[in-house]
Amino acid sequence: MLNQNIQFEIELKKLINDEIERIKDNLSNGLSVVDYADYRHQVGKILGLRSVSELCEEVKSILAKR
Repeated sequence: MLNQNIQFEIELKKLINDEIERIKDNLSNGLSVVDYADYRHQVGKILGLRSVSELCEEVKSILAKR
């Protein structure tokens, strides 16, 4: 049985990936882009979510070394 921390990590990563895909779909369909500033904002959201995902991996690595 997975402990609560592992379950939290799995669900968080799933939600992050789902949100990235949702934003990418909106960008490719042009649904969320009114102008270039909106496009940059949406791309910034994707980059931010990817950074959070990378930080999750970094935390996992740090904890594994302890």
